Amino acid sequence: MRYDFDKRVDRTNKASYKWDQSEKLFGREDILPLWVADMDFEAPKEVVDAITRRAEQGIYGYTIRTQAYYDAITGWLSRRHGWSIPQDWISSSPGIVPALSLMVLAYTEPGDGIILQSPVYYPFYDVIKMNGRVVIDNPLILKDGYYTIDFELLEKQAQAGAKMLLLCSPHNPGGRVWKKEELQRIGEICLKYNVLVVVDEIHHDLVFSGYKHVPFASLSESFSNNSITCIAPSKTFNLAGLQAASIIIPNEQLRYKYNTLLKTLSIHMESFFGLTAIESSYTHGDEWLDQLLDYLEGNLNVLMDFVQTHLPQVKVIKPEGTYLVWMDCTNISSNPRVLKQLMFEKAGVAFSEGSVFGKQGAGYLRVNIACSRSLLVEALEKFSSAVHLRDSHATMNEA
Repeated sequence: MRYDFDKRVDRTNKASYKWDQSEKLFGREDILPLWVADMDFEAPKEVVDAITRRAEQGIYGYTIRTQAYYDAITGWLSRRHGWSIPQDWISSSPGIVPALSLMVLAYTEPGDGIILQSPVYYPFYDVIKMNGRVVIDNPLILKDGYYTIDFELLEKQAQAGAKMLLLCSPHNPGGRVWKKEELQRIGEICLKYNVLVVVDEIHHDLVFSGYKHVPFASLSESFSNNSITCIAPSKTFNLAGLQAASIIIPNEQLRYKYNTLLKTLSIHMESFFGLTAIESSYTHGDEWLDQLLDYLEGNLNVLMDFVQTHLPQVKVIKPEGTYLVWMDCTNISSNPRVLKQLMFEKAGVAFSEGSVFGKQGAGYLRVNIACSRSLLVEALEKFSSAVHLRDSHATMNEA
């Protein structure tokens, strides 16, 4: 069947984190929100139908993992990513960020150093700092609109005693889909210095044509045993509110330690609806995802063309994956306060302000393009008009 991604769905007054707190977060209700990473698309019909049938049971008791649950996950990874895993590697979590926090607690001690690669998804900082660990920043190198890894610094940091690397793959917000050779080098360094690699692969299904996601743990048995991989259908199929993630832990000792902590906190049971979401999306979601990727690529092209024509002072870091576009707006302003005022007060749009991803993000904005094309264009037009009005006022004041 054909799915209609052009449809604009009214998400207001539905307890939406993205749409129903604009007044609180941005100071006005009429904001167009293209910030937080959930999509404005309805989930696949097959998933909606499966969840509806589940709801109609009328009894929402404790839930176990079924064989269909395991088959859906292993089948998806094999079919979409060429990675065959045994089902006993699979554990769970209410979400990937909770899982990252659990791993920090399970495998490190207070005061330990944990490496991240900024600019990066801001909860990475939280799960390190709020658990009493120390952030070790391995900043990505930006050259000619393309991010690469500083391997020389990474090796020094690993050698100096870092205990864990939080790897974002594909990278948010930089949009990189790491190459096999890059992942290989990361794995070699971390193995050499006994640094555990925890990989957030939540965007692994959202890769544009010409690029291929490589699961880190698929590269070798030694990398597999020194890593934990986090995946979820939440980004792929717009199911974040169902709070269900899969945590893949090949190393038996690491898996025992993680599962023990899950049980200690009594969060080892599955979500009643999350189980169904995982089963149905990973079993029936291929066609929907293929169409989504085509639509997102179209949206990306629209944004690139619009910026080139109407906002030439903005430099787009063209993503290889994710539905998040990182834009260098330093020619407008490097001051986060100025960019927020321009977005919220003048344009009536909300993109993610870049400094929350790390100090290198000051002067950058992250745009969520997982919305109808008409909404994307409307938001870009509003932002462009605000920028041009600001520039014209500045010119008049100079005159």
